[in-house]
Amino acid sequence: MLKINVLSPQEHPYLKILSSIAKCPNTLHFVGTLPAERQVTLAVVGTRKPTTYGKEVTSRIVAELAQKGVVIVSGLALGIDAIAHGAALEAHGTTIAVLANALPAIRPLTNRSLGERIIAQGGAIIAEHATDEKFGPWSFLERNRLVAGISDAVLITEASAKSGTLNTAMHALEQGKDVFVVPGNITSPLSAGCNALIKQGAHPVTCSDDILEILAPELLSAPAHQILTYSPTERLIIEQLQNGVHDGELIQRQTGLDAASLSTALSMLEVNGTIRSLGANQWTIY
Repeated sequence: MLKINVLSPQEHPYLKILSSIAKCPNTLHFVGTLPAERQVTLAVVGTRKPTTYGKEVTSRIVAELAQKGVVIVSGLALGIDAIAHGAALEAHGTTIAVLANALPAIRPLTNRSLGERIIAQGGAIIAEHATDEKFGPWSFLERNRLVAGISDAVLITEASAKSGTLNTAMHALEQGKDVFVVPGNITSPLSAGCNALIKQGAHPVTCSDDILEILAPELLSAPAHQILTYSPTERLIIEQLQNGVHDGELIQRQTGLDAASLSTALSMLEVNGTIRSLGANQWTIY
């Protein structure tokens, strides 16, 4: 069972930024780990049915920013949200999901495993309400103000002219924050919203440095986290840990690895900082 923590945004250094938004929640509920101090944070949102172009630019830009230490926030929805969370995790960065529903349910169910990975790799999942009594279609629009509110700026990588994503951009503008937009093909309906925002004054983005130059110039020269490559054996172990299996003997049974191969792979993963020992042949992802 996930441990649900409750706190006031005003009392937490990372969340105190929410104090200045409209309808600041009195309390927030979260599972996982929040950054102890304020860090540069970017919301990344977009269509739930991205094109190949949308997937590629989201993955590339988010990975580069996460490697530089930018915290990535999104709504764990299908499409761009999930791609942004996943790209941040692959880059060994920190990502935070803001749900429209109450915890402990992680929705949509198709993204539950992604939510569990966020928690396992040091991120957090946040919800405003303790129960779903107040949940409805409007909850997603309410959630958007928190996605923008927790962040220092918003990036939209692909969105149609009537996308709900534009609601997040509106909240960001109301909160006095920059909106960054990836321009798209002028014949693509899924880029119409992005191109319209650029015409209205949003910052066009073609690479991660376009964002850092405005949002955090000090990170332009920061060394990027090294993205590690894993052997097939190491990936089997990582998948088990991401699925909540922490016992070494159980990992061996689930993967079918022999004891020597398992021991070698565990040692390599520990040395490169991917996992750590909890003692008694128990392991977890950093």
